[in-house]
Amino acid sequence: MPTLLTFGDSNTHGTQPILTPGEMRRFDAQTRWPKVALGHLGPSWDLVEEGLPGRTTQFPDPIMGAEMEGQIGLKIALRSHGPIDVLTIMLGTNDLKTRFAPTPARITAGLAGLLDVALSDEMQDRHGGFKTLLISPPPILEQGPIAAQFFGGTAPSQALVDHAKALADARGVGFANAGETVRVSAQDGIHWDMDSHVEFGGIIAGKIKALAAQS
Repeated sequence: MPTLLTFGDSNTHGTQPILTPGEMRRFDAQTRWPKVALGHLGPSWDLVEEGLPGRTTQFPDPIMGAEMEGQIGLKIALRSHGPIDVLTIMLGTNDLKTRFAPTPARITAGLAGLLDVALSDEMQDRHGGFKTLLISPPPILEQGPIAAQFFGGTAPSQALVDHAKALADARGVGFANAGETVRVSAQDGIHWDMDSHVEFGGIIAGKIKALAAQS
């Protein structure tokens, strides 16, 4: 049974658009994009959901905690689960918080660190080899109840996709641009609505199938 591991932040976790800071509402299994993708992949596939709200590509968060650092989190996930056949990585949105001084190059460096972990001999050998799909998150909007945390984040979010695509090409991994399908909710400028999760789950399943079929 092939296994998919989806590694990301709140938009992989399925966090609903925020109405009030501090609330935590999650879409159900019929709505979250990893579960939707699993439905399209079919009953022969298994899924490990590894979405942590607040996770960054590389930074311990002084407010949310050191456990938000994605590269350590990815090592833990890959050592905890498996064997896996396909890994998706979609991170970078939380790196856009003002306290991390975001630039496309800095976020891409964090993504490169994640790929270093995924493509390492240790992890590939542990799982018998697996494919990686790097997903660039959609651009954010600076509006809604958590906008102040992302002050100045819109411009680097818009520029990230080209950097992420170039990185994926350089490392020989799969690539998907979530911004081709998803527009963040106008409610909080960060999270996705139900329709976006459902549509994205279907599209990403096709990319996963194609990646898994490669020799």
